[in-house]
Amino acid sequence: MRALHLKPKEHRRLLSGHLWVFSNELREVPRDIAAGETVQLFTHDNRLLGTGFFNPQSLIAFRLLTRSEEQPDREFFRRKILEALKLRQKVYPESVTNAWRLVHGESDGLPGLVIDRFDRALVLQSFSAGMDRHLPLITEVLKEVFDPKAIVIRNEAQLRELEGLPLYREMVLGSPEDALQVIVDDGISFRVNILEGQKTGFFLDQRENRRIVRKYAAEADVLDVYTNDGGFALNAMHAGARSTTMIDISQEALQRAEQNARMNGMKEFSIVAADAFEALAGLKQANRAFDLVVLDPPSFTKSRKTVPTALKAYAKLNRLGLQLVRDEGFLATASCSHHIAEEDFLAAVHLGAMQAGKHLRMIYRNSQPADHPVLLSMPETGYLKFACFYVTSL
Repeated sequence: MRALHLKPKEHRRLLSGHLWVFSNELREVPRDIAAGETVQLFTHDNRLLGTGFFNPQSLIAFRLLTRSEEQPDREFFRRKILEALKLRQKVYPESVTNAWRLVHGESDGLPGLVIDRFDRALVLQSFSAGMDRHLPLITEVLKEVFDPKAIVIRNEAQLRELEGLPLYREMVLGSPEDALQVIVDDGISFRVNILEGQKTGFFLDQRENRRIVRKYAAEADVLDVYTNDGGFALNAMHAGARSTTMIDISQEALQRAEQNARMNGMKEFSIVAADAFEALAGLKQANRAFDLVVLDPPSFTKSRKTVPTALKAYAKLNRLGLQLVRDEGFLATASCSHHIAEEDFLAAVHLGAMQAGKHLRMIYRNSQPADHPVLLSMPETGYLKFACFYVTSL
């Protein structure tokens, strides 16, 4: 196995619990080592730091797997997956849900790997060349542990391009019919298509926050913007909302949301296919008002360079949403932009409130759920910001 050495003093972040080494921290970046090859990492004075994946084409040149000489073989992946499974079974028992994130990359000691479970189906995403090399082995381990009906690889994220990896989608087990699964989450059923839905097929990371809006939705007129599969809207209707409006620019997403609502016997809803900003402005012109407005946009920035532009977009979106909230109503708002700090996101929400002439009192604040754990040593593993506000006029 090849060895890499860090420059002097560049080992400190790894010793504090981080799992990445950047190319400029290495004494040299060998070009004769293939992307994704397993290597050992040493300090500048030849002390072993651990074993991991190397990619000479990536800014993240090394991803730590273990702080020993252990190899990423079948037993390694089996142990790591079973460790991750134990946590999920504790925090989300089958009585609550049959869907959760099984592996959340670095947080579960498997950097660059995401695995989502939807009942009898599993979806994998790989964001590193090393994990890509081991996907066949990982899928074999998953078959042994879970005996799934379907396994799909959804390697379509643009982050893969930073690793020099191709974008593709592949069904490695089962038929297209097996890709259709019905999941249950705290009393609500959703039909999930792991081949066609966004990302891995369904957004699991807002599950706790969707439940929270039930508190504010009874007998309320609810607006769910960027509804996707209808997650927040269905939870509002489950809690007894008087009316629910779902907005999304994707007709396919709205079709899924409508199917999910009808599957749960829900009828008091309307759907609007439109750009969120345009739809919100149109509702204001029509003098519409709501007791609860939910804003759950996609990421507004993929890099630090565009953070200022993204913050302006968050301020505008929340201004438009707040203009539709009745006095003594509620706003639930989120950001899944990894590069946006929570402090900056809340500042953008506050700016939008000032522009809308609204006074906000934060009554709930959260991030991602327990199946998306965050490593304190790696802020990169946290990305979701969510808050609920009690809204009155200035």
